[in-house]
Amino acid sequence: MKLLTMGTFLLIATHAGDATSAEQPKPSAEVQKLGYYLGTWRGTGQTMAGPFGAAGKLSSTTTCEWFAGGYQLVCRGEERGPTGKRTFLNIRSYDETAKAYTEYGISSFGESEYNTGGTIVGNKRTFVVNTELESKATKITYTEVQLSSTTYTYRAEASVDGGPASVIAEGTVTKVN
Repeated sequence: MKLLTMGTFLLIATHAGDATSAEQPKPSAEVQKLGYYLGTWRGTGQTMAGPFGAAGKLSSTTTCEWFAGGYQLVCRGEERGPTGKRTFLNIRSYDETAKAYTEYGISSFGESEYNTGGTIVGNKRTFVVNTELESKATKITYTEVQLSSTTYTYRAEASVDGGPASVIAEGTVTKVN
């Protein structure tokens, strides 16, 4: 007699209750909004001189695709700017419990960030990130405005230590396929 492993037992137990296996749940309307970003996009923009670095031109290429199941969007890309070439990986998702968008990202500069509380309202996507810059509380507001199915603009503003917000980067991104 062959002994069952725990994994085999769990597999049998989950399918034993219903011979006609339940259908996979469908992603919500909020998750489906992330589908706007499918494909390859090219961006151009600029950074402004300030607490985050020098002013300069920005360029980027990003390709996004659904992760298995269609609940998360996986985006890989690279950007060039005043600090050089940076490659990145982002995972965009919708948190049904928090009723907000999330984004987890890593980069070739060693950065790792997890942003929560994002919104998509109409044609506008917004994230507010609270962080620190030189031991001072810093609030970054990142906003995208979808101008069409193939173009959006972005703008990042920062407020350091409760001061007024100033633009730190802005530009335009266009879908190329």
